[in-house]
Amino acid sequence: MHPAAAAAPAAPHFFDGFEERTLATPEGDVFYRIAGNGPPLLLLHGYPQTSAMWHAIAPVLAETYQVICPDLRGYGRSLKPTTDATHSPYAKRAMGGDVMALMDHLGHDRFLIGAHDRGGRVAHRLAADHPERVIALSVLDIAPTREMYRDAGSAFAHTYWHWYWLTLPHPFPENLIGADPAFFWLKKCGAGSAGLSPFVQQALDEYLTCFSKPEAIQGACEDYRAAATIDIAHDDADPTKLQMPLLALWGKDGAIEAHFDCLALWQERAAKVRGWALPGGHYLAEQHPDKVLEAWIPFFAEALI
Repeated sequence: MHPAAAAAPAAPHFFDGFEERTLATPEGDVFYRIAGNGPPLLLLHGYPQTSAMWHAIAPVLAETYQVICPDLRGYGRSLKPTTDATHSPYAKRAMGGDVMALMDHLGHDRFLIGAHDRGGRVAHRLAADHPERVIALSVLDIAPTREMYRDAGSAFAHTYWHWYWLTLPHPFPENLIGADPAFFWLKKCGAGSAGLSPFVQQALDEYLTCFSKPEAIQGACEDYRAAATIDIAHDDADPTKLQMPLLALWGKDGAIEAHFDCLALWQERAAKVRGWALPGGHYLAEQHPDKVLEAWIPFFAEALI
């Protein structure tokens, strides 16, 4: 266990009934957790976390769905490929490609998606590239990438400083984060309205252990560099709105609520949008899993009718 995780409360249950598996792809391994036998529901995590963030939500959903929780490329126990000058290995299209390979491997032609933070950006690009595969999509505490960069002001930049700092050229942010990865992780993730209270011992241990690896630090930076460059180019080249149902949820005490009209921005990118703010901050799936489930259970059920 990472020493910093010892002070966090332990969850009495942590992915009970889930299997941990690895899919070998031509570029590297994709780690995922899986349980359940119903319609497929894919859960995509955010920065700087892993699939562990779904520990309070996934077991409940697995009573109805087959729940698949991968680690995105660049994070956790999944592949961390060498990058290039355009950051294309960490474009959301490439990250979504890993997810599509996983769903193909599992035999799922169509599926539901729930996604947080960076995972929501991957889900957005995947749904735009493969609209026939995504039945419905819900995102937690994000607005679309292009529109957030377009509308962001200095107040948002001070709150979400990492959005800009992580995009600086290698190896500047990597070297500074690498000097004390745990300090950086705890400072960044504990700076919100809830502090570190959303995180249980098992998840925090996984986050800190995985994020301590230099290739994970660089992978996360590349995720953000891609978001500010090649991902926006992909968005600009693809003006078509998503047509599947999209539910946007965000934290009433978070930066999205404070600095953006989340629903209006998603309405620029999707035709069938609804959403509202939930109590809490950025890490909704861990801070208020009951509130997320109250929204997700009827949304996903309705999408399958």
